[in-house]
Amino acid sequence: MDATPSTARVDSWIWAVRLAKTRSSATAACRAGHVQVNGERAKAAQPVRVGDEVRLRTTDAERTVTVARLVVKRVGAAVAAECLVDLTPPPLPKEERALTVLRDRGAGRPTKRERRDLEKLRGR
Repeated sequence: MDATPSTARVDSWIWAVRLAKTRSSATAACRAGHVQVNGERAKAAQPVRVGDEVRLRTTDAERTVTVARLVVKRVGAAVAAECLVDLTPPPLPKEERALTVLRDRGAGRPTKRERRDLEKLRGR
């Protein structure tokens, strides 16, 4: 008898393969519209199958993965890596990332000159 299911809930699968820390955060991401399955917005209970493309937008970046194996219960990191194919492009090198200006905490509002310099740096 085969123990692997043919479908799984998208929120449960995202949690099981460690793309989300908790099941409730995976469900919340689905409710907020941060999860897409095959290019369409997914509800938490939407089933995923092997071969589906899942996009998950987090605070850090957007992850794009293909379902390689279905799991319903949370698994270890080594097994989780086998359950998905990561299609996320690598992050930009440090030199190509947008420059950010850090101000000292408590420095107050920027002056007019500082604001113009910030806008010039951002290309506006």
